[in-house]
Amino acid sequence: MIKAVLFDLDGTLLPMDQDKFLEYYMQLLAGKMAPYGFEPRLFVKALVQGVMAVVNDNSGRLNEDVFWEYFASVFGEECLKYKPFLDEFYKTDYIECKKLCGFDERAAKLVSFVKEKGLRAVLATSPFYPSVAVEQRVSWAGIAPEEFELITCYSNSHSCKPHKEYYLETAKMLGLEPEECLMIGNDTHDDIASLDVGMKFFLLTDWLINKEEKDISSFVHGSFDELKAYINELTEG
Repeated sequence: MIKAVLFDLDGTLLPMDQDKFLEYYMQLLAGKMAPYGFEPRLFVKALVQGVMAVVNDNSGRLNEDVFWEYFASVFGEECLKYKPFLDEFYKTDYIECKKLCGFDERAAKLVSFVKEKGLRAVLATSPFYPSVAVEQRVSWAGIAPEEFELITCYSNSHSCKPHKEYYLETAKMLGLEPEECLMIGNDTHDDIASLDVGMKFFLLTDWLINKEEKDISSFVHGSFDELKAYINELTEG
């Protein structure tokens, strides 16, 4: 029987076109950092490559350290003093990115439903953002960050999706076996990787990401209503 439900965020609880969102967000952040001497094009390139360094790294280093080590390799160690500026951006100007997102009231209801079932709710978003950025996006979905027992972010994780180490570490932080977890996500690459460690998985198809055009018929999948029925099936036998 499952004990915890792991929720992906972007495209799962928070409707969005991730490519459009990321493009807008990076340009916005680059514009805010330009007055401090960061050339916008170089800044965006470094931001993208820094995130990719985190995604590709599987050395066991903290994601936050991997990102800033890459950033410092581009801009020098002096750039580290601007970490508080980025945190401030996520607390304030980042809200402008909300207009690139949709809203689905079923998301908050689903999290409440899971907790009413006595299950532990976890926000298992790929951890290449600081916690303040993740908590902002959670709030845009109409959900208080406090609803989640654990939120994975770049300061508490040592790997990213689709590495199996990400899912193993998240389960370990909960003190659970992977088999006791249900992962819910919309990505047939990043989220489905949870199956490789023994987690159960539900593919939410409202904002499906299927770049490899996989046949999803072999995976448990469907809408929010079908997901609730699946959770009932898992918890009630």
